[in-house]
Amino acid sequence: MRNRIVCTAVAAAGLIALTTGSASAADPAARDASQSCGSVKLTGELPAPPAGMAVQQEVTMGEDCELVTGPVKFVPLAKSKAPAGIVAAAQAGTTKQLRSWNEMFDCCNIRMTGLYTDSTWTSDGSKVTTAATTPRQEWNREPWNAGWNLKSATNKNDCVTDCTVVNSEAHADFTYKGIFDTSGNTYANTHHSYIQLKADGTSSCRFEVQNRNTFIGWNWQRGCA
Repeated sequence: MRNRIVCTAVAAAGLIALTTGSASAADPAARDASQSCGSVKLTGELPAPPAGMAVQQEVTMGEDCELVTGPVKFVPLAKSKAPAGIVAAAQAGTTKQLRSWNEMFDCCNIRMTGLYTDSTWTSDGSKVTTAATTPRQEWNREPWNAGWNLKSATNKNDCVTDCTVVNSEAHADFTYKGIFDTSGNTYANTHHSYIQLKADGTSSCRFEVQNRNTFIGWNWQRGCA
């Protein structure tokens, strides 16, 4: 997928291996969105935020295909980049709630593919008594029935009742066939989200994205709330 001539259509997604940290943002004016950065993989972990807050981070493919890692930010949910539909987690009593997002955007900040989870769990302080995680997938379409498609999606929990800890995971494979590649063989994104729910009420979010092809200016946005 190349530069969309001042960015006017849909694109693919991508980046490189990630660790939590901070870096200065690349100058958008200096980016060459037509430069391919090849196949890459991103990984990273975020702690769960306090009630009413979101934790989020962006990672951008900068100049010369160098990764630009933004800071981990704790922000009020209303001011966060949480997708529409993400609301403040319910923390009343022993019931906890955690939502996550794992999204790829192009150089024009159009979301191409995304994987989302919604987790709830109850605990008595020593064990997780019940737990459930529901995944959701979203993807961008183009006119004429083209663009991104969901190829497959899976999810599982290693325990759901009377657990010391619950490890939930969700996976989504997306393929692309459209304006930028009519063969359907050039672009593909695979998202992985791993959620850990603990008996003491704490939790964490870990994310991965694998991209068959990437370009300068694309960015990975991920967070928990």
